[in-house]
Amino acid sequence: MTDRYASFVQSAAGRALVKRLGLPDPPRLRRHSPGDPLLPGPALLGAGAGGRLADPVARILTDAGVELADPSATANLTETPQRYGALLFDATGITDSTDLRQLYDFFHPQARAVLPSGRVIVLGTPPLQCPTTREATAQRALEGLVRSIGKEFGRGVTAQLVQVTRDGGATGTLTSLESTLRFLLSGRSAYVSGQVIRVGASGASSPVDWNRPLDGQVVLVTGAARGIGAALARVLARDGARVVALDVPAAGDALAAVANDIGGTAVQLDLTAPDAPTRLAEHLAGRHGRVDVVVHNAGITRDRTLGRMDADRWDQVIDVNLSSQERINDVLLERELIPAGGRIVAVSSIAGIAGNRGQTNYATSKAGVIGLVDSLAPALRERGISVNAVAPGFIETRMTARIPLVVREAGRRMNSLAQGGLPVDVAETIGWLAWPASGAVSGNVVRVCGQSLLGA
Repeated sequence: MTDRYASFVQSAAGRALVKRLGLPDPPRLRRHSPGDPLLPGPALLGAGAGGRLADPVARILTDAGVELADPSATANLTETPQRYGALLFDATGITDSTDLRQLYDFFHPQARAVLPSGRVIVLGTPPLQCPTTREATAQRALEGLVRSIGKEFGRGVTAQLVQVTRDGGATGTLTSLESTLRFLLSGRSAYVSGQVIRVGASGASSPVDWNRPLDGQVVLVTGAARGIGAALARVLARDGARVVALDVPAAGDALAAVANDIGGTAVQLDLTAPDAPTRLAEHLAGRHGRVDVVVHNAGITRDRTLGRMDADRWDQVIDVNLSSQERINDVLLERELIPAGGRIVAVSSIAGIAGNRGQTNYATSKAGVIGLVDSLAPALRERGISVNAVAPGFIETRMTARIPLVVREAGRRMNSLAQGGLPVDVAETIGWLAWPASGAVSGNVVRVCGQSLLGA
């Protein structure tokens, strides 16, 4: 689906009109293409007194081919001020609210120095891990800074807070921090902003080739015939995965086309059938012997206000969007088909966070997906399996194309990037969570919504 307004804004006449009338100004976002550098310019890395992550982050950036700017050079006035592809600040040394001034001192002089589609990342400590109430208070304050920067800097610049546990010197944790930084700095994260991402202490292994971070992995994608699911299958295959694409028999032709296009396999299966989990488990065991990544993407809508909704509409949405995920997880985990180092990624929605009129069934199911992540993550930690969810906002699909024009335009513009996302934006985020290198990223719900105002 084409966003004609965003296309018009890119023209000379459109830019003049937007400036004159103060209309929304959707920036052209930087998205990932294989072989792209992580950033369009150098990164400026700062740190508060006592920070514990600046040195490992500097090594990660250097190894990733990112040029680090000289902080001392920023104080010199020149005719051509330095512009940055990213600003990163290690705030793990902030232990009191009075220390928050260090953030102002770092970001204030550079607020206009970030290149279009640049990145801002603040590194902190999870407040629950802080030894004092004052430190926990100061670390919680970082969320307000990051979300405000995401709304202020404009021009496609995104901002995130990455909370790293205190045992962040562990090899697995640093590997996951590297995978997280590579994702957030790159064009893969184009439509992700204002997020808080926790990196814990768990095992993770670096890929031989960061351009193929899923090499050799067996990945199941449900609802793979079209839309976000089809984009998912293509992105995961591009990153080296052997994709098992699943959808209902009615979507068989479209599913086969996707599977053939990526060199994957197609499975036609109604996930709500009583024997579906067993049949799926037997297929995966017989064909691959395991499944490294399970992506629960299949979902439906049956919209009505609650007072007008019949029981079938309620039951169908809960069964497809939530209960089928639970049943599949139970069987795959019971049969140990998801090995240590495995990943479960579920697709939620901002409707599950903020609610939505006419979608009580859908919002309930998607909030339940978040509950699934919250409950499974600690339970599976000892098995080395991570569980996360993504929560898309307004994504340009055939489904959103059917939304009435006024509502559709509101959905597109009511976020910090003033535009809808693309299916590939959701796929890239799921891909990062699926990487073996992201093992210490678990129990997260990452919104792919351009920092939507809904549920903010």
